[in-house]
Amino acid sequence: MHPGTLFLIPAPIGGGEIESVIPKGTLDILRSLRFFVVEELRTARRYFVKAGLNTPIELLTLMTLNEHTPEKDIPALLQPALEGNDIGLLSEAGAPAVADPGAALVALAHRSHIEVAPLVGPSSILLALMASGLNGQSFAFAGYLPVKARERQQQIRQLEKESVTKRQTQLFIETPYRNHALFDDLLTSCKPRTRLCIAAGITMPDAYIRTQTIGEWKKTLVDIRKKPCIFLLLG
Repeated sequence: MHPGTLFLIPAPIGGGEIESVIPKGTLDILRSLRFFVVEELRTARRYFVKAGLNTPIELLTLMTLNEHTPEKDIPALLQPALEGNDIGLLSEAGAPAVADPGAALVALAHRSHIEVAPLVGPSSILLALMASGLNGQSFAFAGYLPVKARERQQQIRQLEKESVTKRQTQLFIETPYRNHALFDDLLTSCKPRTRLCIAAGITMPDAYIRTQTIGEWKKTLVDIRKKPCIFLLLG
């Protein structure tokens, strides 16, 4: 029996009309699937309703993969594909397997000779890089920075140093309620001429994307509380 395909299905980053951020071709494939691996069941069900999935929820097979899933439980998630069924991997928001626990499932799919098919949709990381005006030829994603202030400040200085040395844009994210703490550390840790882009609420009606030097940011009032943000740094 030929195994099924693992489709990587992007999800909207924010609210609004789903058709404005998810292409029709991606939605058509989503609507055709009956097996899904999702990060959170409630969010996935809301997405299915907005996407116009006509199959009753009780007829779908929904399997959970998140940061709490034991590694030993991951192989069972691919069993439907090994039996010839296509599976959709769905992230909470944006692109699956990018800063997302779904990467472990994709890696296992390759080892199991299951075809992996990424579908088109929003990626906050790439959208922020596109809009930043910083170096799009060389960039690195650092994920989340340390929670403790001293370690976070040390990491920021190291990223700024690497950015200067490599002429490389450094991207990182933070939990929304810690955005301002990270922003304050950037202002105190980075040199005045270093450029910083804050991309908040991408694809949402109240999106805020702005690139300035650290010196200019020190004179700017900004409110990014409770907003999903990407921070981009170029020394």
